[in-house]
Amino acid sequence: MARPAEDGAGDPADDRAPLGRTSTAERVAGILRTRVAEGRFPPGTRLSEDGIGVSRNTLREAFRLLTHERLLVHELNRGVFVRVLDAGDVADIHRTRGLVECAVVRGLGRPPFAPDGLAAAVEEGEDAARAGDWNGVSTADIHFHRALVALAGSARTDEPMRGVLAELRLALHLVDDPRALHEPFPARNREILGALRAGERGTAERLLARYLDDSRAGVEDACARAARARDRASGPGRIRTVSTVVRVRT
Repeated sequence: MARPAEDGAGDPADDRAPLGRTSTAERVAGILRTRVAEGRFPPGTRLSEDGIGVSRNTLREAFRLLTHERLLVHELNRGVFVRVLDAGDVADIHRTRGLVECAVVRGLGRPPFAPDGLAAAVEEGEDAARAGDWNGVSTADIHFHRALVALAGSARTDEPMRGVLAELRLALHLVDDPRALHEPFPARNREILGALRAGERGTAERLLARYLDDSRAGVEDACARAARARDRASGPGRIRTVSTVVRVRT
């Protein structure tokens, strides 16, 4: 006589479809996350579900994942949009960065450290600045601070900070004078790198804290100016949006 199935047990084949869809959705979410971070889908953009190469269910699951990461927002009867951050979001992002990044520097232990990723990001930023590529300087700055967090050697730290820094990029895309904001970053990051190379964690932490304060103030001001410009163009509280079709292949 056949044995009855144990409670909660079932045919593993029954799980293959949702598992496969989830895996694909995570890959699609990764593609969309990169596109949002790069500014290919600017804040306020409405994302269509008419994707090419993936099913609507997979695309919706990817949207759900990125909504959970606060990169997208779902508006009832309107659709899914790339989030538009305000000054409060920027302050919270920088508060989180201060808690994590300064703690990483404080907890590095005894030198020598492993600053290769930091050095590469500094050189990337300096090269972009010489070329007048201020978006490239911003990208290099993000790379520097991701590399700094990675010094902790903890995936539990890396993963959430990846999302925090992706959120920050949403605010940076609203900056109306990117040179004024980003031009000091390479030199300030090189100062932090120099302190770490010298084994001076306290100095590096102080430099980092001042950098984060100045970055927060600059991005908050940019967000406030962008909000005033939106109010003039579309009326208070309204965001002018454009739609785009999401085309991805996995």
